[in-house]
Amino acid sequence: MIRDTSAQDRPITRTGSSHRRWLLGGVGLLAVAGVGLAGPRLLQALGGGASVSLARLTLAEVKVGPLTRDVAGEGKVVAAVSPTLYAGNAGTVSVQVQAGDQVRKGQVLLQLQSPDLMARLGQERSNADALRSELLRAEADARQQRAQAQSNLETAQLARRTAQNDLARQEQAFKAGATASMQVDQARDALAKADIALKQARELLDLKDDATRFELQAKRQAHERQQLVVADLARQEDELKVRSPVEGQVGQLFVTDRMSVAKDAKLLTVVDLSALEVQMQVAESFARELQPGMPGEIRGPSQTWKGVLSSVSPEVVNNEVAARLRFDGAQPGQLRQNQRLSVRVLLDHREQVLQVARGAFIDEGGGRFCYVVQGREAVRRSIRLGAQSLSQVEVLEGLKPGERVVVNGGEHFKGAERITLAQ
Repeated sequence: MIRDTSAQDRPITRTGSSHRRWLLGGVGLLAVAGVGLAGPRLLQALGGGASVSLARLTLAEVKVGPLTRDVAGEGKVVAAVSPTLYAGNAGTVSVQVQAGDQVRKGQVLLQLQSPDLMARLGQERSNADALRSELLRAEADARQQRAQAQSNLETAQLARRTAQNDLARQEQAFKAGATASMQVDQARDALAKADIALKQARELLDLKDDATRFELQAKRQAHERQQLVVADLARQEDELKVRSPVEGQVGQLFVTDRMSVAKDAKLLTVVDLSALEVQMQVAESFARELQPGMPGEIRGPSQTWKGVLSSVSPEVVNNEVAARLRFDGAQPGQLRQNQRLSVRVLLDHREQVLQVARGAFIDEGGGRFCYVVQGREAVRRSIRLGAQSLSQVEVLEGLKPGERVVVNGGEHFKGAERITLAQ
């Protein structure tokens, strides 16, 4: 007979532990709900619960040292003096030089033939000669008329003296009883007439002088005006011979021999190789800091020269501004037009500046915060930046020498306060 386990079974008395189990279950549910609600914020505060590999980041150490702000780029050699010559008149071109020829200052480079200009110059010269003849004739007439007026004045003066002497004789004869009073009155009237005639002669002489002066002035001005016309045409005739304004080299010809050109047409350029500059393109953001006179550096394949910023263009083209540097000192002789050189302009230099390498963190946070490496974590910290160069940036607040900063790759942190760094 198989025995069962009834002898081993015994009843268990129920206690109040069921209430405890219900209480623990409720607390567990509340904890799960709290974690569900606060989990995202907690994960963000603690670095998202994930790590970022150091291989995806670029770190830089904060240090103290000199900070040099400069603008560097590639420039090309250009002539400081490179005039372009234009046609002063329409005509036919006779070319006497070729591109690349060495020329002297004042040397004739092109000859223009303009028959119309030559014909007009001849006509205006003839008109000038005719006006000069009229002026000379008017001057001769003026001298003759003045001589006549002067003769009339002298005759009137003589007549007055005669009348005055006759009056004196008549008065003496009347006092002696040798003549009648009527003779004295007649002599007195004759003297009055002589005074009137003399006054008129003087006034006529003055009027004749004024009229002659105005007439001669008008004819002289007409002649001078015509001479100016002739001088201008003579200048245009001289400009038919296109001369080099500088000593240098013919750069580019825009015309060919026996070609007809219009007035103000481009003819050629002349390059003055004795005064060369280096032109570079500068970003618009740096252009406002450039000032003529700033020191610079010009670097060739095997040599470096000191330079000085000579000019900055006021025009912005494609977000860039053209700046020119001249050589500070003797100009190198081996340079050529449009040769490429490295250029650097010094904007500012400061000693003992707290600085860190420039990176993407400046643009990501606007330069207001960065991530500092502390052990195996990257901690977000507020900072304030100052002057910036092409490779370094000045730190005004928020960092200390020796600290390491994430300069590139901070976009992987997604704004978290702390991030765990993995090897």
